[in-house]
Amino acid sequence: MLFPMVICDTLNLEDSRAVDGGEYMNTQLLEKLRRVTEEEKKILAGSHQVQKNLYTAATDFTVDCEKMMSRGTLFDIRTHTRFIRFPKHRHNYIEIMYMCEGSTTHIINGTERVVLEKGDLLFLHQTCFHEIEAAGENDIGVNFIVLPEFFHTAFDMMDEENVLSNFIISSLTGDGRQCQYLHFRVAEVLPIQNLIENMVWSIENQHRNETRINRVTMGLVFLQLLEHTDRIASGSSLAQLSQAMAVRALRYVEEHYTDGTLTELAEREHQSLYQMSRYIKAETGYTFKEILQMKRFQVACSLLKTSKLSVSDIITMVGYDNTSYFYRKFQEKYHMSPRQYRLEEKS
Repeated sequence: MLFPMVICDTLNLEDSRAVDGGEYMNTQLLEKLRRVTEEEKKILAGSHQVQKNLYTAATDFTVDCEKMMSRGTLFDIRTHTRFIRFPKHRHNYIEIMYMCEGSTTHIINGTERVVLEKGDLLFLHQTCFHEIEAAGENDIGVNFIVLPEFFHTAFDMMDEENVLSNFIISSLTGDGRQCQYLHFRVAEVLPIQNLIENMVWSIENQHRNETRINRVTMGLVFLQLLEHTDRIASGSSLAQLSQAMAVRALRYVEEHYTDGTLTELAEREHQSLYQMSRYIKAETGYTFKEILQMKRFQVACSLLKTSKLSVSDIITMVGYDNTSYFYRKFQEKYHMSPRQYRLEEKS
């Protein structure tokens, strides 16, 4: 695995995390990130405004990836600028902010107040307007500057047509009609903390094969996040509630695809059938029935490829009691019968 290889090469035993004490990041790396930048020195010397020309050449405050990244790269990091309120802006790239230490307060679209604590991750869509209250000396945040193409490896690592990956795609690279952000409270999920540190370390130290390593590492982060969708913080706004309900629906399908129903899900979440259906469709682009079928077909295809179970047994195992219906839908989706699919995959 990638993680043990990199960590063993970079961390000393005495610098390892003390989980009970709340330490997440290697102390040497944290000290490096804590250093005062040239921009911050000017702020401490009396500058009362963010130097806009460092971030954009445009008249509106759209932070430009060409100002933030080296030419030809798809992924980079920079520490968040402290000691001053960062004014309302947006980005022409996907921003992922990670809090190494302390906290920062974000205002999204002028109304949503999000407090990012140590170990939290905040994914921001390009179309969201964003401002940040002044951070103190010990509020150390790292901004991952990411072009959409960087996520190809991450998505390839997920199962084809996985509804969770579709949700993330729509959240990160949507068409802008609905500004979205994802706030993950994952401070206690050590694998995610380790993977994030790997990416920071490799960029800060210009590790060989850095881009390839970080693409794979980001894929592993995504897979870990999909295991912890219950840790998405939800607020009082309709947009956040819609996201939270959709994520819970996806988790429900992952765990109950053989016998799950929209009625049971709605009852669990204290929502009406109509409202639950709206949340799912709005956030994923699919109906509950379509999501359930996608998951069942995903498991069925895996069993066809890897097991010697009969087709009829597989149909029963994934939750169908109508064999002819399964055959018809399978043919419509894959343009072949389950038997032909099995033969092609094993040939």
